[in-house]
Amino acid sequence: MEEINDTVWNGLLIGILAPLIPGIAVWFLMRNIEALRLADLLLIACVAINALLMNYFFKRNKDNVARGVISVTFLWAFAFFFYKVF
Repeated sequence: MEEINDTVWNGLLIGILAPLIPGIAVWFLMRNIEALRLADLLLIACVAINALLMNYFFKRNKDNVARGVISVTFLWAFAFFFYKVF
């Protein structure tokens, strides 16, 4: 991860892809396992991955990447809110 350029665009891309991959797996499990049908908070755990990444990039002095990650995190949180309300 050290070779990642310090740009907001890289942070946006990382912020989109990092929770998307486990999110698809969680969505599949929620739809196919009866005990997990109402476990919507598992989706928040996928968004929390971005918080860990943001912390990592801030510690590595890649502030622009971290800003991109946190921007997308707000969009993911809004998507979860929209999912829960509607």
